[in-house]
Amino acid sequence: MKNYIIEQLKLEEYYKCSNIWNMGNQPFTDIWREEIASGNRLVFIYKINGEFIGEGALVLDTNDPDYTIRDKRVYVSRMIVKKDYRNQGIGSTILTFLIEKAKEMGFKEMTIGVDKDNINALHLYRKFGFTEVLFDGSDEHGEYFKLMKKI
Repeated sequence: MKNYIIEQLKLEEYYKCSNIWNMGNQPFTDIWREEIASGNRLVFIYKINGEFIGEGALVLDTNDPDYTIRDKRVYVSRMIVKKDYRNQGIGSTILTFLIEKAKEMGFKEMTIGVDKDNINALHLYRKFGFTEVLFDGSDEHGEYFKLMKKI
């Protein structure tokens, strides 16, 4: 594995996430920026030689008790790795980091939402113990699961 670092995103570097995903094409880009600014969304960036390669976030309050419960349950959001770097274990590395960070913060449970057709992500999350299904259904974006694990 290449030399990498995972560090918390600084708000003024948020624009660099465009190296990982298309910020102009994502309707939640501004909302996520506001959540970072308020401290509700903690984004961690996987970097190789300073380049943004992957990210994962811990969200403290989603206003959805399936996803977050104050001081008990935290939500994993925006688990994403740049296309050219996928299937190299980077997602596992980020998820391991997020689990440890959540434990350090005192959380006992973690949740994640995943589209039912995202087979690679489902496999990863199940491998990491996200096996309790809190929700199996759909919304305007498609069919998805809300999964939970105890940490």
